[in-house]
Amino acid sequence: MIEIKRASNSDLAHLVPLFDGYRRFYRYASDIVSEHAFIRDRLVNRDSIIFIAWHEGEAIGFAQLYPTFSSLWMTGVFVLSDLYVAENSRKLGAGRLLLEAAAQHGRSAGARYLTLETARTNLTAQSLYESCGWTRDLEFYVYELHLR
Repeated sequence: MIEIKRASNSDLAHLVPLFDGYRRFYRYASDIVSEHAFIRDRLVNRDSIIFIAWHEGEAIGFAQLYPTFSSLWMTGVFVLSDLYVAENSRKLGAGRLLLEAAAQHGRSAGARYLTLETARTNLTAQSLYESCGWTRDLEFYVYELHLR
């Protein structure tokens, strides 16, 4: 059975290897020291919401939400920035449960919607999102301006 809990400072040691796996999945170099500091800061500053998936006493996945606002809707929204399940734990349903926890948190916080981005090549994730009711935006493009 998979259990989803909101992460706390005591989960830091379990979150860092998952966060490292997430970054390596997207071809970023492993940097445990910086990853530890980044996740610790999110937990200490409480500027994101992190859910962690547990299976048989092992942390197997996480989702991280960042609160923001929609000027057009004049309400709060959440960016589902990170969703990751360890490779050896996929197909257990943790991803779906993490998405459900994120949606429930958004609802309880009064958010209008959740949004996320994923790689165009990540067809497995796209299939999961769509099966959970997420729809691909066909109206807007995403642009970035790299500052460093």
